[in-house]
This record gives sequence, structure tokens and C-alpha cells, in this order.
Amino acid sequence: MKLKTKIQLFSSLFMLVLIVLVNTSIYILFYKISINNELNNLTAQTNTLIETINENRDIQRNELLRAFLPSNGMIRVIDQNNKTITTVTKEESYRNLPVHFETGEKSEVITNANGKKIGVIYKPIILDSGEIMTLEVSNHLSTIENTMRTLLYVLVAASILMLIPTMVAGNILSRFILQPIKELIITMRENKQQAGWQTIPIKNRSKDELYEMENTFNDMIETLKENFEKQELFVSDASHELKTPISIIKSYAQLLQRRGVEPEVFRESIQAIDSEADRMQQLVNQMLLLAKNQNDHPFQKVDLIQIAKKTSKTFQDAYKRKVHFETLEEPLFVNGNKAQLQQVLYILIDNAMKYSEMEIKIEISKQNKVAQIKVIDFGQGIPESEQAYIFDRFYRVDKARTRETGGTGLGLAIAKSITEQHSGTIQVNSKIGEGSTLTLRLPLINKN
Repeated sequence: MKLKTKIQLFSSLFMLVLIVLVNTSIYILFYKISINNELNNLTAQTNTLIETINENRDIQRNELLRAFLPSNGMIRVIDQNNKTITTVTKEESYRNLPVHFETGEKSEVITNANGKKIGVIYKPIILDSGEIMTLEVSNHLSTIENTMRTLLYVLVAASILMLIPTMVAGNILSRFILQPIKELIITMRENKQQAGWQTIPIKNRSKDELYEMENTFNDMIETLKENFEKQELFVSDASHELKTPISIIKSYAQLLQRRGVEPEVFRESIQAIDSEADRMQQLVNQMLLLAKNQNDHPFQKVDLIQIAKKTSKTFQDAYKRKVHFETLEEPLFVNGNKAQLQQVLYILIDNAMKYSEMEIKIEISKQNKVAQIKVIDFGQGIPESEQAYIFDRFYRVDKARTRETGGTGLGLAIAKSITEQHSGTIQVNSKIGEGSTLTLRLPLINKN
């Protein structure tokens, strides 16, 4: 069953049940009120009849009873033995009604053999002899039956008239709700068949749930498109990066195959193959590092100054390069993963050493609730037009020196990714001929 049919069926059935309940309540309430009014009127007539009988003892009882006889009813007197003493009526069918002697006042509605509703009033009276009798006054409730029949017809007609606009409104509502869903389904099918990135045109209307659905779908398509393009670019760049070392390794392998194991050729080939294999391994490792989820690493309280000192000493001992270290005496604590933060500093210092032959300078300071680490080199600098791209994957400023320095173009991209996962920022400031400054900022936490 389609959603449109479900909406129409549900709305129509719901309205039908509601109408039936309301109309039934109206019908029953009106019936009870009408019955009570008729019984009250019949009771008033009976009271008047008793008063008249008591005030006019000299008048024949049957004459008084005939004077107060309802147009479609009966009056009779019943003794204590449930025997009828006097009966006055114009319809003989009333004589078949059950005979009841009642000592108190009573009113009821009974149904005769013909299915007609009859109101009955019982009142005790005292005769001249002192004997207690029951005066029964009955009347056919024909007016109520006609009124209730008319009311039933009116309620049925009103229910039908109310159901028709309900069904029309349900149809309009289903179209309004389902139109964006149909457009969504069509767009998804077209994207699936044509492998495209088509979005839904959002119409000008109130910002309801349907608007949110369309807007969310368009955002999802844009995100998927962007991620897919990044993935294609990543695969393309990775393939391009791997192509060069593979070609070099293949060329030297072919050279060894052609010229044999000549000492000079052999040493050159082995060295080149080993170097390019290292580059490929480094590239693959860095690509895997970017691809995996870094959030799996637990965060803890980490002292940035301690990490920076340890990392700078490692570089100074390994490369025999001067690393000038300026810092505060107090520790600076951040919430993060120690190994990842150490890797960020490793990348920044390694990048500075690759593009500078002079000393490296590291400055650590605190600004409000933010720790700031500056890695400064005095190399050739980065052109202003290229500074915005140095954190992109596989981007290199000095492409001519890539082979010489052994860079893959992924280091700063990894550093930026880790920094953002630690709610921090990383920026570059550089001038041609003066050097570059990479600034890492991370939010501080309390020392306790």
C-alpha cells in the first residue's frame, strides 16, 4: 500500500470514527433530554389530574379522566391486587400493557408489542373510601420518535458532508507531503543510474521538516561529492607519487640486468633502489596514517614543553644541527595524545631542517588559555601565493628539491589533521629570503 493511500485512509477513518462518536453522543444526549422533557410534561399532567380529582369529588371520576386523557395515551386506576379498576383510552392496544401497582411515584419508558415507545407515569391516589390506588397515565412518544428520526437523518447527512472535505483535504495533504519525497526518490535514482551528484531544488516555503529533509539531502550530496573528489584526487596523487620511485627501481633493475654486476653500476643501483624503496615505504605509511581514524587514540594530560624538549634534542643529536630552544619555566598542559603531538612537532622540525641549512629556533609561550609553539627556520622562505596550500596533501613548494630532500608532500597535511583533532590550529608565516615560521596553537587545561 502506497503512503498516499495510507494517509488518505488513515485521515478518513480517523475522521469517520470521530464523527460517529460525536454524533452518537449528540443523539444519545438529545434523546435523554427529550425523554425527560416528555416525562416531565406527563408528570405535570398527572399532578394536575390528581389535584382536580381531589378538588372535585362530586364529579364522576371517568368524566375527569376523559377530560385529562392524552391524545395518544391512556389513563387507568389499579388497585393493590394489580387489577384494573378504571381504564380510559382511545387505542385498545394500550389495554395490553402490563399492570403494576406502585405505592410511590415512578416514571418509565416502555416499548409495546408494535415497537412503539410509551411514557408511563405512576402516582398513588386515595379514594373516598380511604383505599390507596395507583393512577397510571401513559402516552405514546410519537413526537420524540419523529424528532429522533429526523435528527438521525440530519446527522448522517452532516457526517457525509464532513467526510467529503476530509477526503479531499487528505488528498491535498498527501500530495504536499509526498511531493518532496517523490523528488528525493527521483533524484536518488538519477544519481544511482547516472553516477551523478544531482541535488533537489528547494522551493520557497516555510522551514518545516520537509525543508530540513531536502536541505540535509543536498548537504549530504555535496559532502559525498567533495569526499569522492578528494578520494579521486588522493588516489591520483598517490598513483603519481608511487609511479616515480617504481620507475626508478625498474630502470635500475633493468640496468643491472643489461650490464651485470659491475661494481660501480651495482653500488649505484643498490643505493638508488634502497633509497626509492624507503621513499615508497614512507609514502605508504603516511598515506595509511591519513586514512585511518585518529580518534581511536586516547587523550590524556600532556606537558607540551616536555614533548618539545625531547623532540628537539632528538633532532639535534641525530642531525648535528643547532636547535635553539626558548620556553617558559612552568609546564603547559593540554588534553591530547602524547605520541600524536610528538609526531606533529617532529614533522614541523623535520620540515624546517629540510629547507634550511642554518639553525632552527623553537619558541614556546602562553597567550591567555592557549599554548603557542613556533618552529622558525631561516631558509629560503615560501611565496605568499603558495602559503595557503602547504597543508594540502602532496603539495610541495620547491618541487625541484623534492627528490633531494626526500619529502612526500604529506607531512604538513598529517600535522594539520592531528592538530584539528586536538581542537588546535596550525599556521604559516613566511617571507622570501628570510625564512618561515610555523605556529602551533593548542588549548590549555588546568594544571591540577
